[in-house]
Amino acid sequence: MWRRIHAHSKAWDMIVVGGGATGVGVAIDAASRGYDVLLLEQSDFGKGTSSRSTKLAHGGVRYLEQGNIGLVMEALKERGLLLQNAPHLVHDLAFVVPNYDWWEAPFYGLGLKLYQLLAGKYGFGASRILSREETLEHLPTLKTEGLRGGAVYYDGQFDDSRLLIHMVATAFEQGATLLNYVEVTGLTKDAQGFVDGVSARDVVAGNEFRASAKVVINATGPFTDRLRLKAEPDAAPMIVPSQGIHLVFDSTFLQGDSAIMVPHTSDGRVLFAIPWHGHTLVGTTDTPIADATLEPVAMEQEIDFILATAGRYLAKAPTRDDVLSVFAGIRPLVRAPGVASTAALARDHVIHIDRSGLVTICGGKWTTYRRMAEDCVDQAATLAQLPETPCVTQHLNIHGFHSAAKQFGTLAVYGSDALEIRKLIEDHPRLGEPLHAALPYLKAEVVWAARREMALTVEDVLARRTRALFLNARAALEMAPSVADLMASEFGWDDSTRTKQLAAFRDVASSYAISSRNSG
Repeated sequence: MWRRIHAHSKAWDMIVVGGGATGVGVAIDAASRGYDVLLLEQSDFGKGTSSRSTKLAHGGVRYLEQGNIGLVMEALKERGLLLQNAPHLVHDLAFVVPNYDWWEAPFYGLGLKLYQLLAGKYGFGASRILSREETLEHLPTLKTEGLRGGAVYYDGQFDDSRLLIHMVATAFEQGATLLNYVEVTGLTKDAQGFVDGVSARDVVAGNEFRASAKVVINATGPFTDRLRLKAEPDAAPMIVPSQGIHLVFDSTFLQGDSAIMVPHTSDGRVLFAIPWHGHTLVGTTDTPIADATLEPVAMEQEIDFILATAGRYLAKAPTRDDVLSVFAGIRPLVRAPGVASTAALARDHVIHIDRSGLVTICGGKWTTYRRMAEDCVDQAATLAQLPETPCVTQHLNIHGFHSAAKQFGTLAVYGSDALEIRKLIEDHPRLGEPLHAALPYLKAEVVWAARREMALTVEDVLARRTRALFLNARAALEMAPSVADLMASEFGWDDSTRTKQLAAFRDVASSYAISSRNSG
């Protein structure tokens, strides 16, 4: 990637700031149309919102209730395209809505029927009403007291940061240049006051550089307004940040292959309990926050809320001691006048062009990243007066595409790359050793991440190339020294660098492990 930058003497067609799902989606779209694209991410790809989602490729059942049929139909279509283009990372999942009141089954049954109809040819499976017995077949660990039955519908599930890393590889294969750990420190302007490039700093090496472009795209999610203020100090804020958290438990809390969807919790949000990588993931909350940070931390009241709500539905009520990991993510919701609660804010995406010509894309949801990118590139290309070329991502396979990846076992999420990781293990059998008894990750995956997936830190490997930190924080902390050793031999780290890496990881990981509540 650096070689591509050093060899690049003219202005880029587009510079994208932000390496989450939205920014990388834009880079794929623009590069696959033949545009010359540079993407810069201040930290690691997906360090922000894109690694912290509920792991659902879904249409958004709850937006039906808001009457936002357009968003639901768009998301259902995109969900179908995601399954088609990345079958190694997206699969269908049965969701059961348990009914404890007589009116719930017909009421939710009708809504879910509509949801299925809206999916049309992109449908994942038929929704139907379940008897009490059928509900318990799907969800053996559901609380039985007062249970009348349920309704089942089908939606999509995926591994968010793993998909994102494969999207980075896809953008690269299409000709884009993408760099993590490069912070955009400012925007440059031409004589007329239009944004014509960026000044940036390589966070690892410390050196600064400038890059010029025909158009600059702001895809920085929760940090959208910070970049806009660099272009226009009086820009009115667009983003209302809201925090959502998830708790992760072992698989005994949700046996079977189905998820639970609770349509109405006491804070007005939907609650999901989902099987994910051999664990149970439960979320999410919606808490307005004042400011976005790169490493948000779950608040005590959010943890209590999820434990209490999950306890109403699971036969074995989870406690703080059962929590293997807790992670928080920030939703970059688009401000709307007169809307009091963040739960009620629309999830539609917005493309905004400032007076300075800076193009901002914000809002939307993970599932619709491809459609958002198409919209954004259409507008940016017009603004930059680039030759018009049609979008081709609707049928563009994501890197690693493999229609039968399940055969690779725990390496299935790598798709076709699993074959190369297996070869690494054949050549160096010790790389086939597991990193920890509690998780399925192998030493070879660390080497692969360092050599082929732009992982630069112990945290990159344990949080986003594997999902160790998100699944089991204590296990991840115990794996960290082995990961640091493997990376040290790949990158030639000295003892001091290795020690700093481990300290930095421990610092981040401390907020993923929750302690039992102390008395007082």
